[in-house]
Amino acid sequence: MQVIKTDIEGLLIIEPRVFADARGYFFESFSERDFQAQVADIHFVQDNESMSTRGVVRGLHFQRPPFTQAKLVRCVRGAVLDVAVDLRSGSPTYGRHVAVELNESNHRQFFIPKGFAHGFAVLSDVAIFQYKCDEFYHPESEGGISLDDPTLGIDWRIPLDTAIRSQKDCHHPLLRDFQSPFTL
Repeated sequence: MQVIKTDIEGLLIIEPRVFADARGYFFESFSERDFQAQVADIHFVQDNESMSTRGVVRGLHFQRPPFTQAKLVRCVRGAVLDVAVDLRSGSPTYGRHVAVELNESNHRQFFIPKGFAHGFAVLSDVAIFQYKCDEFYHPESEGGISLDDPTLGIDWRIPLDTAIRSQKDCHHPLLRDFQSPFTL
């Protein structure tokens, strides 16, 4: 696998080595040994999958301490624009984001460490999205940041005024009204 650094420390794009021939392709989507050696010493405990249609935007989500989550995400069908926002107090990149297209053709994965909000916009007719998490889901610790906060400057590549969002995702605070529970 190839690990690509982004403009924000800790956010990494992972490209697997794909072996293709007349039958199709094969790649190792996850190896704990390689991941721990090249990315982070993390033990994933829960895998999640979502299916969404074009125009759906999910996020920007996180879990508060003591149940913070690191995630390794990928899109196995369709295409999404995946976004992570740095929420770590004291970070020189606090409030900045990285956006990466994940799709069924590029097989890219995005590693999002603890202290980041995460979300994605569906760019294809249907997207199947998978998450590996290093902490179990704890609904009492979930939180979010408004995905249409203009200070974040995120180009979701779809019009947010017609985006399909959950009720919960329409009521997250702006970054300026957010007290971060995360430190660098």
